[in-house]
Amino acid sequence: MNLASPSTPRTAPVPTVPALHNTTAASAASAASAASATQPARSRWSLVLLAAGLMLIALNMRPGIAAIGPVLLEIRTDLGLSAEVASFLTTIPVFSFGVFAFFTPVLVRKLGTHRLLGLTMLVLAAGIALRLAPSMLWIFAGTVCIGAAIAITNVVMPAAIKQDFASRSALMMGFYSTAMFVGASAASGLTAPLAVAAGGWRPAVGVWALPALAAFLLFLPQMLRPREVGADPAARTTDTTPSNSASHATPRLRDLFRDRVAIAITILMGTQSLSYYVSLTWFPALLQDFGVDKNTAGLLIAFTALPGLVASLFTPMIAQRVRPTWVPFVVAALLPASAYLGLAFSPLHGTYLWMTLLGLGQGAAIGLALTYIVWRSPDVQTTALVSTMSQGFGYLLAGLGPILFGALHSVTGSWNAPLWLLGGILVLQVVAGIAVSRPRMVLAGPVA
Repeated sequence: MNLASPSTPRTAPVPTVPALHNTTAASAASAASAASATQPARSRWSLVLLAAGLMLIALNMRPGIAAIGPVLLEIRTDLGLSAEVASFLTTIPVFSFGVFAFFTPVLVRKLGTHRLLGLTMLVLAAGIALRLAPSMLWIFAGTVCIGAAIAITNVVMPAAIKQDFASRSALMMGFYSTAMFVGASAASGLTAPLAVAAGGWRPAVGVWALPALAAFLLFLPQMLRPREVGADPAARTTDTTPSNSASHATPRLRDLFRDRVAIAITILMGTQSLSYYVSLTWFPALLQDFGVDKNTAGLLIAFTALPGLVASLFTPMIAQRVRPTWVPFVVAALLPASAYLGLAFSPLHGTYLWMTLLGLGQGAAIGLALTYIVWRSPDVQTTALVSTMSQGFGYLLAGLGPILFGALHSVTGSWNAPLWLLGGILVLQVVAGIAVSRPRMVLAGPVA
C-alpha cells in the first residue's frame, strides 16, 4: 500500500474525494501552497506511522464495551443488579456516544484532530481503570468516561481519514472498520477466560486499559507535530470560489437537519449500531439460555468478528463498483435477518452458520455507514459535521436497543420476540441505505 503517493482510481462509481475537491485549479493550488508554507511535507515513514496510529486507535474503540457482555452475569451476581440495571453498563457508553459527539467540533477547534485523538486514548484508559473500583459510583463514572472517549473518536476518525488519506478513503475506511471488529472480537473472546484465570471479572475488564495506553504512546509523534492545515475540520473549507462559498464556506450542523442525505446517513448509522450493540450485550446471555456454556458463548460472539472484519474491509471497495448502488445495503440486511431466523427456530443447530451470517451483515453495514459519511460529504468540514450528526443522533437511537431488547425479553420470557424486533430494525436500515445510495451529496445537491 503506497501511502506516500496515493493515486485516484481511474473510474469511481461513487465520487471520490479528489474529484470533488478539484473544482478549480486556483483553489487546489492555494490549498497546496498553504500546506507547504505552514509545515514540512510528510515522509513515507511518517504516513505509515500515522496510519498505524489511527488503526491502533480504532482497535481500542470497542473493547471497553465488548468486554462487559461475556461477564455480565458475573457482574450482576457480584453487584446484585437486575437485568435492566446491568444493561446500563453497556448502554451508558452508547448513549454517551450520542451526547458527547456534539461537543467534538469545539474540542477539535481548540486542540486539533491529532491531539484530540491521542488524548481520547488517555481518557479511555482512565475510564477502563475506574471499573476496578469497588464502588458502583466509580464503575458508572468510568463507564461514562469510556463512552465520552469513544464518542469523540467516532466523530473525528472519518474526518481524520478524509484529511490525511483522501484518495485512499475506501481502503482506509475498510481498515478502520476492520480494526474495530478485531478489537471487539478480542474483548469478546478473551474476557471470560481472563476472568477465570484472574479469579474475577474486574481484572479481566481492566486489562483493556493497556492497549489504550499503547495507542496513546504510538500517537505521541502526531500530537507533537505542528497543527496541520485542515486539522480543524470545523474551520477548513475546500472550495473558496465565489460560486460555491454560499454552500460550502460556512456549513452548520443545523443545516444538516434539513438535508435528506444527512438524515438518511443518521438513520443508517443508528439502525446498524442498534443491532450491533444488542448482539454484543445480550447474545452471550441468549446463547447461554439456549444451553451454550459461558466460555463458548463468548467465543461465538467473538467468532462473528472474523467474517465481520472481512466484510468491513472489502465492502467499501466492492460498493465502489457494484451497480445498482443499493444492492450492498440490501445484502447487508439480509445476512443478519437470516441469522435471527436461525437463532429463533434452530438455535443449537447451525449456530456457527448463524454467527457467520450475523458477522458478515454487521461488518458490511458498519463499513457502508462509515464510508458513506466520507463519500457523501464534499469536504473535510462537512465530513466532520455529518459524522457529528450521524453518530450523535445515531448512537442515541442505538442506546435504546439493549434496553428495549432486555425489557422485551423480561416481559415475554422468550428470545423470539426481541429477535423479531431486530428484524423490524433491519427494514428501516434498508430504507435508509437505499436513500443514501442515491448519487446526491450532503448540502451540495445531486452528483454530476
